[in-house]
Amino acid sequence: MNPLQHLNAALDYLEANLDGPIDLEQVARRANCSEYHFSRMFSFLAGIGLAEYIRRRRLTRAAFDLLDPGVRVLDVALKYEYQSADAFARAFQAQHGVTPSRAREATLKAYGRMSFQLTIQGASEMNYKIVQKPTFRIVGIKKRVNLIFEGINPEIQAMWQSLQEPLIGQLKELSNLEPAGMISACCNFSHRLEQQSQLDHWIGAATTGPCPPDLQCLEVEACSWAVFESVGPFPQTMQDIWARIYSEWFPASGYQHSSGPEMVWCEQRDITRADFRCQIWVPVSQLSQG
Repeated sequence: MNPLQHLNAALDYLEANLDGPIDLEQVARRANCSEYHFSRMFSFLAGIGLAEYIRRRRLTRAAFDLLDPGVRVLDVALKYEYQSADAFARAFQAQHGVTPSRAREATLKAYGRMSFQLTIQGASEMNYKIVQKPTFRIVGIKKRVNLIFEGINPEIQAMWQSLQEPLIGQLKELSNLEPAGMISACCNFSHRLEQQSQLDHWIGAATTGPCPPDLQCLEVEACSWAVFESVGPFPQTMQDIWARIYSEWFPASGYQHSSGPEMVWCEQRDITRADFRCQIWVPVSQLSQG
């Protein structure tokens, strides 16, 4: 199967299980990637988060069910994985503008099933290189943050604003390999349909040295990295590059996302510059030819 077929196989699984529990591990397995990779790719391609898409499809199906006068609201709520009729009613009204009990007399909203049709046009270039790195560690500070796909993440912004000059100097001294200087990194993605997606965000330095007792350490295994350049207004340009990595580069490259943190190195700290320059480091491995 090619990448497009894998993505649509994952959507087939979602559609077949809207009226029951959805195993995100099974979704990712059908997409031939990790949960994190699939969730990122889905959000960039679809323009909405995976949980929101599932919610819309379930409530679309629920609206059709409620057109049957013999169906109880509670039965429909439980069918689509809501724990109570009240929780279902709130979600239903948020999408359709009416309560479930009024579904048969109101104008309702239907969100159709998605399918992926990728067109790799190559209209604009993507500058990248493949880098091999041995085992190293990221040393710095860490926080569990909510994941957002557009705009500046306020929790990550607060982390950067909390840095004091002594810590900045300490991190720069620890850095002894590329990406040089201070970096951001994210890992340990978790995705639950009923909760905000989260990940561990690090601000630190890539180093082979020991971890000071006042800092935290993330061990990174040896692997290959795809390194992409981003030059332009922050954060829009960088987020556009992220979207193209998942929607264009991965499907066309013969590589897949591998385990390990994603890293961002910024050439300057002034994010207001029109030519803000940074590098995106993504751990990759080659797809099996079998």
